Amino acid sequence: MMFMIESGKPRKQRLFRDNAPMHMRQHFVNAHISKELKAKLGIKRRSIEIRRGDTVKIMAGGNKGKTGKVLEVDLNNYVITVDGIIKKKSKGKEIHIPISASNVYLTDLDLTDKRRSGKLEALKGGKAAATVK
Repeated sequence: MMFMIESGKPRKQRLFRDNAPMHMRQHFVNAHISKELKAKLGIKRRSIEIRRGDTVKIMAGGNKGKTGKVLEVDLNNYVITVDGIIKKKSKGKEIHIPISASNVYLTDLDLTDKRRSGKLEALKGGKAAATVK
């Protein structure tokens, strides 16, 4: 996959990530896969893109150890919101806490999308995921 620029300069990398189009930003919101899920799916990849409906476990921060389904993936800020992880505001309103994708790992995937299932099958077979349409 070619979704990064060739320059190794941090300034150019930051500029690229800030100006990246939405279809490339999805590649930046990855999370590690649990060992059990890797064994169940039969894949060897370390991480995979997070989507709405996936189940994640939080590994860092004040909510460490909690589990929940992903409600939203915010590609503008590279954060996710998880069901049940809320904060109460002073007027009583409850809001979802945004969590960085690097602070979670996937425990279960939402495989209702045929295209995503096909990509995982391609990974299992050892073929490149780019060949699956």
